[in-house]
Amino acid sequence: MNSVMNHRVTTRAGQDCLQGLMRIWFDFERQLGRVPVIQRLERGRFTLEDYRHLLLHLRQQVVEGARWITRGASSFDRDFTEVRAMVIGHAGEEHRDYEMLEADYVAAGGERRAIVEGERNAGSEALHAFMMYRASQPNPVDLIGAMWIIEGLGQKMASDWARRVDDATGGDGGYTRFMRYHGENDDAHLDKLYALLDRVCRDAADRRAILRTARVVARLYALQLEEVDHD
Repeated sequence: MNSVMNHRVTTRAGQDCLQGLMRIWFDFERQLGRVPVIQRLERGRFTLEDYRHLLLHLRQQVVEGARWITRGASSFDRDFTEVRAMVIGHAGEEHRDYEMLEADYVAAGGERRAIVEGERNAGSEALHAFMMYRASQPNPVDLIGAMWIIEGLGQKMASDWARRVDDATGGDGGYTRFMRYHGENDDAHLDKLYALLDRVCRDAADRRAILRTARVVARLYALQLEEVDHD
């Protein structure tokens, strides 16, 4: 943690914000640990049906991700041109991620039509609505808090989840490509967030907004996963 603080984030406001984001992340990990489908995965009681069900629900959030990011980019004015450029680049990197997820679902025995026609659960609906609302505000610097949670999942958990899925279901990696891809590539995405913290977190008001959005997104993401068992 100290090396991150010293080498990637240099301003006092940025460092204070990063400390707050780390506390929110640790709380988010605890929330995830109470989600039934994640408990089954971590305890080795996860089935292939569980996995298909999980992908079915995650797809509805993933397919909307590029829309949130693109909307956010369009809401930054000329004073944030470098932020807008980074956000647009990020949208370009992720706008077809859902196709990889759909391919994993089919490889795991699901029907493409089922996942393509799936509906958002209650948590996904709330997360989508909140993200589109925040992304539509002028200069939505607080979206870095949302990206911290979502990209953090890929960087910190996706590879472990992929390994656990394969172990529990007898897989060989053929239907966990989406998770493995994010586990391998989201380090670079988080590096970009570190680089942005000094730029977008300039004072206490920015810090409060970023942390509030991170906290809301963490709760709604956990709710999305809780709803996997409720349809």
